[in-house]
Amino acid sequence: MSDGPQDQQDARRAELMALAEKLRPELHRYCARLMGSVIDGEDVVQDTLTKALVAVGEMRDLAMLRAWLFRVAHNRALDLLRSRAIRAVEPIEAADDVADDAAPDAVEVMMRDEAIRTAVSRFTELPIPQRSVLILKDVLDEPLADIAALLGLTLDSVKAHLARARARLSEINAVAEARPAARPASDAVARYVSLFNRRDWDGLRALLAHDVKLHQSTHPIRVGPADVGMFFSIYAGMDGVWLAPAWLEGREVIAVFERHGDPQPSYFMWLSWRDGKISFIRDYRYVRYVIADAELALVPPV
Repeated sequence: MSDGPQDQQDARRAELMALAEKLRPELHRYCARLMGSVIDGEDVVQDTLTKALVAVGEMRDLAMLRAWLFRVAHNRALDLLRSRAIRAVEPIEAADDVADDAAPDAVEVMMRDEAIRTAVSRFTELPIPQRSVLILKDVLDEPLADIAALLGLTLDSVKAHLARARARLSEINAVAEARPAARPASDAVARYVSLFNRRDWDGLRALLAHDVKLHQSTHPIRVGPADVGMFFSIYAGMDGVWLAPAWLEGREVIAVFERHGDPQPSYFMWLSWRDGKISFIRDYRYVRYVIADAELALVPPV
């Protein structure tokens, strides 16, 4: 007996969303640099996949999913940037000679390496057209023709934007300041970290506001102390997890180490507080690619 239409639709939805999930890290590399923030970049990725879930029934060609997701993510990021009134526009000039072959020369390789090493936040100093082209080409290694199709530009325009973006990025990196040192931890975060590292789960639950929310990117939002309290029950069953206060993009966060002796954290979380109670927890345990580009500054132990 063959599957019915609903079973076929469910199978197709599952297949599409599985493919979309595989693209999450790549989407984040693009969105984080476009937004100048690994946190904002993940928000754009989340919005994009939410839209994909709604529109998945209309998707006819799986081969087009990647381009479609990048287009949705790009447009969502631009909407957010416009709302902040920081979008920059520049005239299109004659195209520079930019290579786009399978074996780039040493200069091309050097430029791509520089883009990959550049701090995410520095990309916001580029006008958006330059920024988008540079990320797609030098970070994600997209063909110029595909970039032109995604951004709705001519091939010559893409080459011109890329040449100017590379030159400008070199100038930015030449005068960029070193990563700022972490500020001291707030009393609230220091207390949370201390209670967690002592495995005082009841003490942590006592900090939850009556309307607290927990957001984990690939899971439904939890609401209320009873539901969010399960968050600590899960961590109670994980041996060796260790927290440390940190700063990221001007925001106080908490670095999460899989084991106490690990040299680098595996992911991070951040909390919002209201009247001494935790009102919101954002945990990046299930999207660990976010920390790959994060300029995380750990607070030195007291």
